[in-house]
Amino acid sequence: MSERPAQRTPNRQLAALIAEAGFSNAGLARRVDQLGLEHGLDLRYDKTSVTRWLRGQQPRGTTPALIAEVFTRRLGRRLTAQDLGLDACAPVYAGLEFAATPDEAVDIVSGLWRKDSGSHAELRKIAFTSAGLVVPSRDWLIGRADEKVARPEPAVRVPAQIRSAGGPAGRPPGFAARRRYAAERGPGQRVTGGDIAALRSVGELFRTLDDAYGGGHARQALVRYLEHECEPMLRGSYGEQTGRRLFAAVADLTRLAGWTSYDIGAHGLAQRYFVQALRLSQAAADRTYGAYVLVTMSRQAVYLGHGREAVQLARVAQQGAGGSTPPRVQALLHAVEARGHGVLGEVRACTAALVRAERALESARPGDEVPHWVRFFDEAQLADEFAHCHRDLQQFRAAVQHAERSLQLRAPGYARSRLFCRVVLATARLGLGELDQACLLAAEAAGQAAEMRSVRAVEYVRDFERRLEPYRDAAPVRVYRDRVAAHG
Repeated sequence: MSERPAQRTPNRQLAALIAEAGFSNAGLARRVDQLGLEHGLDLRYDKTSVTRWLRGQQPRGTTPALIAEVFTRRLGRRLTAQDLGLDACAPVYAGLEFAATPDEAVDIVSGLWRKDSGSHAELRKIAFTSAGLVVPSRDWLIGRADEKVARPEPAVRVPAQIRSAGGPAGRPPGFAARRRYAAERGPGQRVTGGDIAALRSVGELFRTLDDAYGGGHARQALVRYLEHECEPMLRGSYGEQTGRRLFAAVADLTRLAGWTSYDIGAHGLAQRYFVQALRLSQAAADRTYGAYVLVTMSRQAVYLGHGREAVQLARVAQQGAGGSTPPRVQALLHAVEARGHGVLGEVRACTAALVRAERALESARPGDEVPHWVRFFDEAQLADEFAHCHRDLQQFRAAVQHAERSLQLRAPGYARSRLFCRVVLATARLGLGELDQACLLAAEAAGQAAEMRSVRAVEYVRDFERRLEPYRDAAPVRVYRDRVAAHG
C-alpha cells in the first residue's frame, strides 16, 4: 500500500495507544488486515507499515477508520482516527459509529443517506460484522437521552426594502414580507408539527409497500426521501419538544431503510442504518423505540446465524427498555430472544422465552395505548415466532400447528411474512415425511417470491430446496421443480 510522504513529527498518540492495548506492531497490522476483510478489503499491512505510521506517515483511504475501530474493540471505548493522531477520512466503513452528540449523529447519518442514494454500489456489498454490534449496543444501554436537541432559528438578514414594507393592521411594518422571506430562504427551515406528521405518513406508506412487495421495490425512493427531506429538517430550527419528535420520526424512517436493505441482502449497509437509527432514538429520548431497533438488529443476527449475538441484543433491549414498557412490546422483546435461542438449539431457554412472550401478549388489553410500530405484533405474529422456533428446534409437529394458526390469522397485506410462514410450514411438513404437501406449499411460496423484490424471500425458498436434496428423485420433487421453473 502506498503512503503519503512522512511527517517529521512521530505519532506519540498512536504509540501510547499501542502500549495501552498491548499490541505488537505485527499484531496491530494483522488485526487491521482482518477487519479489512470483514468489509471486503484486501489489505496487506505488516509490522513495517505500523513502524511507518509511528514515524508520522498517514495511511490512505479507509485505513485510519479501521485502525480506530481495532482500538475501539480492544479498549472498549469509542476512538476516532483523530484520537490516534491520524487524518480523518470518509470511508465506506463509516456508519457503525455511535455519535457523541446529536449534531455528530446528523452528520454521520446524512453522509450515509447521500452515499446510498448515489451510485455507490460498494455500500451494498459491505459485509455484516458481528463485532460491530458491541460498542453501539453498550453505548445505548449505558447512555442517556441528549440534554438538548433544540436548534434556534438563525437570525435572518432581511433586505432594507422588505424591512420597511407596510404590514397589515396590528402588525409591525414589513411583517408579512419578512414572514415570506423567511419561509423561502431555504436552509434553516422551521420544523412544524405538520412536517412530523408527514414523516409519519411517509413511513406508513413505505412500510406497507415493504410488507406487500419486498424491500427492493421502494428502498431507493425512501433513501432519497431521507436525504432530500429529512436532512434539511434535522439541520433546520426547532424547539425541544418538536426536536424530540423529529428525531423519533427520522429514527423510524432510518430503521426502515435498514430493514429494506436487510431484505435485499445488503447486510453491512443495513447494520449501519440500524446503528444510526439507534443513535437517533437516543436523541429522541425514546428508550422503547431504541429497544425496538435492537430487536431488529437481533432479527438480522438470527437470519445470518449469529444466535449468541441475537440473544445478547434482545437482552440488552429488555434491560434498556425497563419493566414499564407496554405488554405488546414486552412480548416482542421476549419472542425475539426466543428466536436466538432457537438458532442455537437451546430448547429450555427458547421455550422459557416463548412462554414469557405469550404471557405478555395475553396481558395486553384492547384499549392499551401502544406505539404505532408494534401494532403488527399480534397473535398471528406470535404464532409465526413459535413456528420458526419449533422448526429450528426440529419440533416439526408443533411448528405445523403454529404456522397454520399464523396463516389463518395473518392479514393478506403482510404478504412477505405469509410467504415466510408458508415455507416454515412446508419445511415442517417435510420433517414429518409429508413430501407431497411440503412440495405443494413450497411451490406456492416460490411463485410468490418471484413476484417480490426480496432476497430473503428467495433465500427461504432456497433453504427449503436444500432440504429437498435427499428426495431429489422423488416424483413430488420433480413436479415441484417443474412448477418453480414455470415461474422463472
